[in-house]
Amino acid sequence: MTRTEDLHSLTGAYALHALPDDERNAFERHLADCGTCEQETLEFAAATARLGLAATLVPGPALKDRVLHRITSVRQVPPGGGTVEKARRVVPRGRGPARWALAACLAAAAGLGGTAAWQYERAQDAGQRATQAERRAETLAGVLAAPDAESRTARLAGGASGTLVVSEGQDRAVFLASGMAEPPRGKVYQLWFDDHGTMRSAGLMDPGSTSQAVLMEGAVDGAAGVGITVEPAGGSKQPTSDPIALLSMPA
Repeated sequence: MTRTEDLHSLTGAYALHALPDDERNAFERHLADCGTCEQETLEFAAATARLGLAATLVPGPALKDRVLHRITSVRQVPPGGGTVEKARRVVPRGRGPARWALAACLAAAAGLGGTAAWQYERAQDAGQRATQAERRAETLAGVLAAPDAESRTARLAGGASGTLVVSEGQDRAVFLASGMAEPPRGKVYQLWFDDHGTMRSAGLMDPGSTSQAVLMEGAVDGAAGVGITVEPAGGSKQPTSDPIALLSMPA
C-alpha cells in the first residue's frame, strides 16, 4: 500500500496497533509529513483510551475479605492435577477500515472488558452499573460506526481539539475531546445542544480526564450545533457561563 489516499485511511488501525509491519512503516513515514493524519491519530488514541475505561468496574472493598476467607477453605490443586488451556488471541487485520468502525470494535471489546470484575463482584447494584456501562459503550460505538456518521473537528483553547460525530439515522451524537485542560476546582465541563438559540443539556464531561469520548445525552433532534460551558460540579439546568467552544453540526 503506497497511495497517499490509502495511507490516510489507516489512522484508526495505527492507533489500535492493528497494522502489519510493512503498512505500519509506510504509515509512520507518511505521518511525519501529514498534520491531518497526526491529529486524527491522536483523536483515535484518546477515544480508544476512553472506551477502554467505559466498562471498567472496581471490585468493592468486601472482595478482599471474601478472598482471604476462602483461602482458608479452598484446597490447592496438587502438582499435575490441573489442566490449563492456552487461549489463542486472534487479531483481525483489515485493509482500508471504515473511519469510525474501528472505534466501534474497541467499544464492543470494552463492553466485555468488565467480565472478570463481574465474576468477583456479583452484587446486584454492580451488575446494574456494568449493564448500563456496556449499553452506553454499545450505543457510543453504534454512533461512531454508523454508515451515515458525519464529523466536524475544531481547535479548542490551549491547543486542545474537539470532534463532534453525529448519526442522523440514530439521532445521536458523540463528542471526542483531546488534550483539554482540566476545569477549575469544583467545576465541570457541560455539553449542550443548541436548539437554534435555546441550550439543552447533553451531559457532563469527566473532570479528571483531558482526553475522552462522551456519548451525548438525548437525541440530536434537529439541533443546530453543540456548545461547551464551565459549570459548577453536578452541572446546571441552563448555562451559567459563556461557551468555551461552539461547534456547528457536520454538514
